[in-house]
Amino acid sequence: MGKHMNNKQLDATILLPCYNEAKGLPIVVEDIKKTMQGTNYSYEILVVDDKSSDSSVAVAKKLGCRVIRHPVNRGSGASRKTGILLARGKIVIMLDADGSYAASIIPQMLSCFPEYDQVNGARKSEEGSLRWLRQPTKWFIRMLASFLANYKIPDLNTGLKAFKRDLMVHYFWCIPDGFSCVSSMTLAFLCNGHSVKYIPVDYRKRIGRSKFHPFKDTFLYLLTIVRLITYFRPLKIFLPISLFIVSMGIIKSGIDYFVLIHRLQLSDIILIVTGTMIGLQGLIADLIVAQKRSIDALLSHQEE
Repeated sequence: MGKHMNNKQLDATILLPCYNEAKGLPIVVEDIKKTMQGTNYSYEILVVDDKSSDSSVAVAKKLGCRVIRHPVNRGSGASRKTGILLARGKIVIMLDADGSYAASIIPQMLSCFPEYDQVNGARKSEEGSLRWLRQPTKWFIRMLASFLANYKIPDLNTGLKAFKRDLMVHYFWCIPDGFSCVSSMTLAFLCNGHSVKYIPVDYRKRIGRSKFHPFKDTFLYLLTIVRLITYFRPLKIFLPISLFIVSMGIIKSGIDYFVLIHRLQLSDIILIVTGTMIGLQGLIADLIVAQKRSIDALLSHQEE
């Protein structure tokens, strides 16, 4: 039977980031308890409240959850980082408190460890608000992230994730406080050689009102993807830009010299030099990333 415990050494922490989710919490928590009763995993349910204005904290405590509350509203990513940092489980399972994911998938996710470092739920459908805008936007960003990470990502911003806590804390520095945090967690693992698995899951209409801002959060989401790839695989960003600019400079030089004015223009030289400089910056950045990765691997080996 599942063991709902408060000891320091637990198999799993089921983390529920929460902001005004008083309606969804009872359904989600009971679903978790019912699911975990049929397992032998020791676990805790940790609710991190991001300064809710409703009765979320009181509801969570009444349900027997361990509750941590932010003194000010800091964002979904900040709540997740707080929960991961204070989790007592070796594996952290993140679940949305709005009822959009079924807890019944948790045992299957846990069974993938320790073989995998991160396990994600890949949603079979999109049930969020503004589907006409969200679906094509998410598809584009997912394709871009898949290309940059060199991995076919079926669902980049799923809120259903399980991962080894000790690994995730190493990437706190690149995880933002907003909605794009879950994408950052995935890309941080993929770009650093950790094993990642996806499991198809059903996705239900959320309970309560969405806090996602379709334009502001989408822009920040895209910006985060590019920034993360620049952190971990800079040549994926710099090299295509460099080759494009240099190619444009060569083509323009050929047209100017052989067709139009039979001499090179200053703009031709500027394009080629600019493209070359961008490529060199990418190489330097890649060397810095490779050096940091080697140092991190050495320190990790020494800790073991």
